[in-house]
Amino acid sequence: MVNIAIVDDHDLFRQGLILVLGQVDEFNVIGDFRSGDDFLGALESLPVDVVLMDINMSGTNGIEATRLALKIKPLLKVIALTMFIEDSYYLQMIDAGARGFILKKAGKYELIQAIQEVNKGGSFFSQEILQRMAYNSINKDTDDPEQLSKRELEVLQLVCRGLSTKEISEDLFISHKTVEVHRSNLLRKANLKNVAQLIIWAIKRDYFSV
Repeated sequence: MVNIAIVDDHDLFRQGLILVLGQVDEFNVIGDFRSGDDFLGALESLPVDVVLMDINMSGTNGIEATRLALKIKPLLKVIALTMFIEDSYYLQMIDAGARGFILKKAGKYELIQAIQEVNKGGSFFSQEILQRMAYNSINKDTDDPEQLSKRELEVLQLVCRGLSTKEISEDLFISHKTVEVHRSNLLRKANLKNVAQLIIWAIKRDYFSV
């Protein structure tokens, strides 16, 4: 069972998400909040696995709420929700620790897939968002990192496809620990902090195509 919290300042949108997620047996919506402040106030006692977090909210916005929430519960998995493709927010949400991005116009099955992938330890991006971020990153910071090994390139491809550590381990017939070592080495060589940043970095350098 995946325990889900929804943080969004539009009541009708939250109610719609609750109805959609309630149709999935493995999902359990344990809380919905109209502000980042309300969510943070309840978080410590909330047994939540995945948070659907609106970016634009009055008071504590989704970026700051994500950053503060992960200080309270570092294992929390956050998926950012957005109405528009707003370039200025994406990298800030990634830097804050978001594991995925979903457009609010996304369909039911894309939302379900996003929650399942992120809950397993992977990342998920709406295709439209991923293409936009990759396009806007073309002219930024193109210095080459340390050379990647063949195995690191294989792991990087699978990470970019949204596979979890367990799935990569099974696909490549290597241990979970080995996957984590390769993932850590990739982040170190790219000088990045999280997998979401790594995906954009890989697209910029043609290690992975959208």
